[in-house]
Amino acid sequence: MVANDAGRGLAAVSTAINELLKSSVTQRTLSIGICAPGPLNPTTGVVINPPNLPGWHNFPLAAELRKLYPDSAVKIDNDANAAALAESKWGAGRGYRNVFYATIGTGIGAGLVFDGQIYHGRTGSAVEGGHQGIDPRGPLCPCGKRGCIEVLAAGPAIARRAREKLSRSAKSMMLEMAGGDSQAITSEMVAKAYWAEDAVAKEVMKETLDLLAYWLGNIVDLVEPDVIVIGGGVSSMLAPFLEEIRARWIGSCLNPYPQDIPLVLAHYKEDAGIAGAAALCDTNAK
Repeated sequence: MVANDAGRGLAAVSTAINELLKSSVTQRTLSIGICAPGPLNPTTGVVINPPNLPGWHNFPLAAELRKLYPDSAVKIDNDANAAALAESKWGAGRGYRNVFYATIGTGIGAGLVFDGQIYHGRTGSAVEGGHQGIDPRGPLCPCGKRGCIEVLAAGPAIARRAREKLSRSAKSMMLEMAGGDSQAITSEMVAKAYWAEDAVAKEVMKETLDLLAYWLGNIVDLVEPDVIVIGGGVSSMLAPFLEEIRARWIGSCLNPYPQDIPLVLAHYKEDAGIAGAAALCDTNAK
């Protein structure tokens, strides 16, 4: 989606739909599923105020698509909600009644499925898990709050923490990986340096795991899902540490049985948006 121009973004979406129609046997659409960053209203199809997409505030995306495709059903939902539904129906959450899904990448999003249905809350803006604050004195998030888990533990935050440590003259192979430019350090470099026993990278990873475990422990206490599914671009980096994260719940959750809740990798990695859009259109969904 084009961050500052909803019109251009809509044109790109319609171009993609039209290209698919050219290769379709029926040459017509029956249902269109759209995954978009929230907050949004899934009932009205209005994108309300996504922090990183200023040009889309209060944009009537569903209505605009219905003008272009009047014979099609249009369903719009938060991208993490839609991915959660896909994982619940066909992916890593299949067979579980209540599924909490977290996507960790350039940001952190979340979705919650109860009994096969997305939990939307009163207005459709529920489960903005990435903007759950865990440190009121923490860095400022683009959403306007301080100390959101997104600004503390998403991919850019991991890289930022590494750069901050290096600014205190710490030695690290990450600087060599970045060609001597600390501003070029990425979360991928942190992971690679961690496995090479780099002390700074190990410190960054420990802090990241502590933050994510604390956040997910709060989720366990709040909704006690049957399974927690982790997706997003940083998920492969976190894959070897899922049991470590679960181990940190012991003694830090009020819930007496946190170890009974599996923490697993998502099935639909980079295809989460496609699977999520399909899940929104599935006529067998509750």
